[in-house]
Amino acid sequence: MSRIEEPGFIDVHYHANPDAFIRRHGAIEAGRRYAAVQGRVVLKNHLGCTAAQAWEARNQGFPVSGSVVLNEIAGGIDYRVVERSLCLRGDEPGRFIVHLPTVTGRTHTSTLARNLSHPLLREKPIKPARVTAQNGRLTPQTLDILKMARDYPLVISTGHADADEVRMLIEEALRIGVPRLMLNQPANPLTGLKAAELAVIGSEPSVYIEQTALTYLLGYQDRQDFTKVLNHVPNVVFSSDLGQTSQVDVHEWLSMSGQWFDAFGLSCERRAEMTLLNPQRMLAI
Repeated sequence: MSRIEEPGFIDVHYHANPDAFIRRHGAIEAGRRYAAVQGRVVLKNHLGCTAAQAWEARNQGFPVSGSVVLNEIAGGIDYRVVERSLCLRGDEPGRFIVHLPTVTGRTHTSTLARNLSHPLLREKPIKPARVTAQNGRLTPQTLDILKMARDYPLVISTGHADADEVRMLIEEALRIGVPRLMLNQPANPLTGLKAAELAVIGSEPSVYIEQTALTYLLGYQDRQDFTKVLNHVPNVVFSSDLGQTSQVDVHEWLSMSGQWFDAFGLSCERRAEMTLLNPQRMLAI
């Protein structure tokens, strides 16, 4: 594979075609655009695994990593889905992000303009999958995924679990010694955790807090909470959650982020932590 330059930032959450919704770019073009701004990108896909797409992009010299989302259409919360993804990933160094389900059956009124990528998804939508059973406890399958992170180079993401489920995942992860857990866009309405609670959660060295640009851009998070997360919450990983045709492109997101950081008075050290050092530490790249 071609040599990939050291990044100046890492975006751990970007959507590329093909996905459940039509996206702005495919994996290779996304990689080209991140390379042009000295970044690295991790692709996320509601249909499942992006490891093979990322492999092709890296083979052409672009700074792209994959992930897997354990939605029903991809096989659900099943350790074999993760094992398959690791096989598709090949010999890439570092850690692989495993997202617990993003289609959970809970809905909110989305302000995001987007179109399904295939008529099958309208006729036969992705079925809900949850990390908890009817008794309110984490399912055995979810526990299997958490335990995998002790034996494989994985980062477990909470997906679109609700606030109570996220708290259970954190508690169990700490109890059994999961080395890395990432709270997936916790300010999103489907989870709804605020900066004050995230500041306590982020004090755990093994727990990372994702803050996406999209949550703020769509008005799901107010300016005060956004500012508090960026300034005060430990272990923050700043990402875009972009790739939608209705949203800004990569270079515009970077420019916008710089303006936010200036307006909120973030130090150079804090910016580097959120955009590069914390993602590097989490992913070991």
